Amino acid sequence: MTQQLSLVALVVPSYDEGIACYCGALGFDLLEDTDRGGGKRWVRVAPPGSVGTALLLAEADGPEQAAAIGNVAGGRVGLFLRTDDFWRDHQRYLAAGVAFEEEPRVEEYGTVAVFRDPLGNRWDLIQPA
Repeated sequence: MTQQLSLVALVVPSYDEGIACYCGALGFDLLEDTDRGGGKRWVRVAPPGSVGTALLLAEADGPEQAAAIGNVAGGRVGLFLRTDDFWRDHQRYLAAGVAFEEEPRVEEYGTVAVFRDPLGNRWDLIQPA
């Protein structure tokens, strides 16, 4: 049996704000933006060169979902972006106004720094050792 995680849903204020966040500030690719009728869209984004897993941007529907925006893991780092060049991406994100919560550090497993995306979700940017 083979299984693969294909999508991770992230609640966003609106589809367009989600696209601006992930495709604008973070430089992700817009893989799909399909109108599903009734104001719903199927919006998938992924980091450039990514194979497999993508983010499904889900527009908040009501106050309970809106309260979850930017809090994908209850305040913990919940998303991990693996890169082949930490310093290139760190500099690009800084130039795009992405907020890093710490200075980059070298750990036994790789070079890493925690950042918040423009919607508030916490990520590790990591280049494995």
